[in-house]
Amino acid sequence: MELVCVEDFEKEAFTKLEKNALDYYRSGAGEQFSLGLNREAFKRLRLRPRFLRDVSHLDISCEFLGQQHKWPVGIAPTAMQKMAHPDGEIGNARAAGKAGSIYILSTLSTTSLEDLSAGAPDTCKWFQLYIYKDRSLTEKLVRRAEKANFQALVLTVDAPIFGHRRSDVRNKFSLPSHLSLANFQGEQANGVITMGGSGINEYVASQFDASITWKDIGWLKQLTHLPIIAKGVLTAEDAVLAKEFGCAGVIVSNHGARQIDTVPASIEALPEVAKAVGNDLVVMLDGGIMQGNDIFKALALGAKTVFIGRPAVYGLAYNGQSGVEQLLSVLRKDFEITMALTGCQTLKDIQSGMVVHESFYSKL
Repeated sequence: MELVCVEDFEKEAFTKLEKNALDYYRSGAGEQFSLGLNREAFKRLRLRPRFLRDVSHLDISCEFLGQQHKWPVGIAPTAMQKMAHPDGEIGNARAAGKAGSIYILSTLSTTSLEDLSAGAPDTCKWFQLYIYKDRSLTEKLVRRAEKANFQALVLTVDAPIFGHRRSDVRNKFSLPSHLSLANFQGEQANGVITMGGSGINEYVASQFDASITWKDIGWLKQLTHLPIIAKGVLTAEDAVLAKEFGCAGVIVSNHGARQIDTVPASIEALPEVAKAVGNDLVVMLDGGIMQGNDIFKALALGAKTVFIGRPAVYGLAYNGQSGVEQLLSVLRKDFEITMALTGCQTLKDIQSGMVVHESFYSKL
């Protein structure tokens, strides 16, 4: 059977992943209201297409942070990708490179910074960073990212601790014994084992620094020449703070709805963030992207690019690197169809008035 949409890859992945890994990847926090909302909120937005425009030749390339990209879709950081397939992070990153996408490597990866750099040398790579209680560990990660030719640091700001993911607690989630957190050695590498609840939550509580504030971005900026992106911003207030403390961009994200339930969907939070800092910072989004329409809606509401997390992992689970390549190809084609059928030849043709909330029409 030919896979023709992201949901097809998701369904295939669900049949291949063992329960411990599947529940880890697909679960959200609490009752998982926001998890469903990330997708549902896109469906509440309506397209207002324009016609009789020349769309015979599309150009969906984009540029930000001094980098040129083939299209406005990248791969978000997701932990422990070798649970999905032996190709793991390298397979995912190579697929991103072939598609002309950014790949963001997670701190909690099963492939090291150095191995990923060597395995996917032609991919534009960013590194997602958590700040550890042992600041020297964090500093070493930054130095290694620079040396390995990563082009930006993505600081996750919404995770002083990890959210209550009920499936992980029920499953007593642990990283499979044949895998480790490859950026570390010793306790930091092999500590994702459960003492009774979720092993990943116990690891985070013991290792991550829950005392960090916006002022710590200043400390980080002193360590590196790389641009710093704040990931996990959901309010205009925090977006303004990101600007004031020297971030180059923000990723509007609710962490895949994995931190705290009943927060807004990422796409719901995007307009206020874009309005607050869109002229000064690069505004990006992750969460809920499933089709070309979703990419278009995010760009219309102020994002420069979007990232996909779970869909890439599901492509990986389906067929390794080839599965991710296939998924990205399907998503790109769907986006190009959306561009043509809304009358947009380039990304600059996408205007905010081309996307409205469904209530716009209910008034009629």
